[in-house]
Amino acid sequence: IAPQSADTVYRMYFPQMYHYGNFSQDFLWGVSSSAYQIEGGWNADGKGPSVWDTFTQKPGSGIPADADGNEACDSYNRLDEDLYMLQALKVKTYRFSLSWSRIFPNGRRESLNQKGVDYYNRLINGLLARKITPMVTIYHWDLPQALQDIGGWQNVEMINIFNDYCDFCFATFGDRVKFWMTMNDPQGLAWLGYGTGQIPPNIKEPGTAPYQVAHNLIKAHATAYHTYDNKYRASQRGMVSIALNAEWVEPKDINVPRDLVAADRAMQFNLGWFAHPIFKNGDYPEAMKAQVLVKSELQGLSQSRLPSFTEEEKNSIKGTADMFCVNHYTTRIVTHITGLLSPHSYQNDWDFTEEQESDSPATAIKNQRAVSWGLRRLLNWIMEEYGDPEIYITDNGGATTAKTTWDDIDRVFFYKTYINEALKAYELDGVMLKGYTARSLMDSFEWLNGYTVGYGFYHVDFTDPNKPRTPKLSAHFYFQLMKDNGFPITEDEKMLYGEFPQGFLWSSATDIWGQTGTKP
Repeated sequence: IAPQSADTVYRMYFPQMYHYGNFSQDFLWGVSSSAYQIEGGWNADGKGPSVWDTFTQKPGSGIPADADGNEACDSYNRLDEDLYMLQALKVKTYRFSLSWSRIFPNGRRESLNQKGVDYYNRLINGLLARKITPMVTIYHWDLPQALQDIGGWQNVEMINIFNDYCDFCFATFGDRVKFWMTMNDPQGLAWLGYGTGQIPPNIKEPGTAPYQVAHNLIKAHATAYHTYDNKYRASQRGMVSIALNAEWVEPKDINVPRDLVAADRAMQFNLGWFAHPIFKNGDYPEAMKAQVLVKSELQGLSQSRLPSFTEEEKNSIKGTADMFCVNHYTTRIVTHITGLLSPHSYQNDWDFTEEQESDSPATAIKNQRAVSWGLRRLLNWIMEEYGDPEIYITDNGGATTAKTTWDDIDRVFFYKTYINEALKAYELDGVMLKGYTARSLMDSFEWLNGYTVGYGFYHVDFTDPNKPRTPKLSAHFYFQLMKDNGFPITEDEKMLYGEFPQGFLWSSATDIWGQTGTKP
């Protein structure tokens, strides 16, 4: 078989082969949510506004039906219902985020809101009472508006401000929380928030701001990690990491060397942007540094638009994660191009284009096709690239339309195929996969999609003031999958060994056409 044909066959058939097996007994199964998406109570009990409150409450946000998270799932007032759903699913873990402006309304310690702290204490204690491990994201995009008013993540002061917030969280909740993520998807925040301006704080400075913001986010994460290391690790014995989003990218033509290089460059510009400094050497990937430097020089700039870390900073950043936390949704196909020099842009620096993997099923999100085989390849890439770390999939799920209440068979297919690929990576490839977190517990405010789509195991009726929750077909599937701890082989699929009876007649057959080549 020619190389191209062999690759096509492999892509089309072998990645889809079903694998029976089980994860380790201590494998952590869970579900996720985030504060702004579910809590509501946007100004309840002293909470301050976040950048998402400001954005969604302003007319013309572009979100369908001008939706906002003012009430969302009303989890702030319906905590017992959330805990009941989690207990019914029998998950081992629940990943949720803290609302920074619920704890510190103006983003700083002096504005401490005890009622916000009390809410999270009730949540954490409720989880532990049900033998569910809290997995806490300290910051999930919802920056206090008061901090954005001083420049947000473009302001280097944010490093120490964030560290003080993390310090408080470690001191207050760390006696019970042993699994921390400092922040969620910083790459998405840096590019969409400060480059394209699609999400809050809606800044459009694509050539410089994303790099500047990422620089500060990385240093802020590392500073908080060391605070935990120096002040809390010995007594609390927890783990700290950062949740990075990673799509897999596949070269459009494996016989074109430039496409192969472009695919690796795509991984470095996205996942490697944050993972390389933290998990490798404290610095940005070489491919990324070289790419932005050349672009900057061709644009007549005296230095690269990509900032540099000092040697001291590199040493401080390197190794600031106890496990690799990765969010994953889809796979894209990459082709090499020569990007534009003007306008200056993180995207124009890539020198590649992306397109959807068109052979895989679509989901309710336009650019999130269900390309399950990409997860196995991503997990193997992380294993090879970052020295075989312990990996937790901290977000993975497929969206359906908001009208889907019970029969979300498409989501069942998504989870069955994606988790099976994760099992292949774990059992066949030797990836140290330690846990899987499905997104999400229930339908919620889905950022720029508002309430038009849902990722939940539970349907939420947002038109009803009581926000009733109803389990979907996928909830029952996931419950059984967790109970089985994977995909144990069924009796129907087991290989059958034995013999036919002694008088069994073995023979062969032919016909005139087959022998003579003429029709009868």
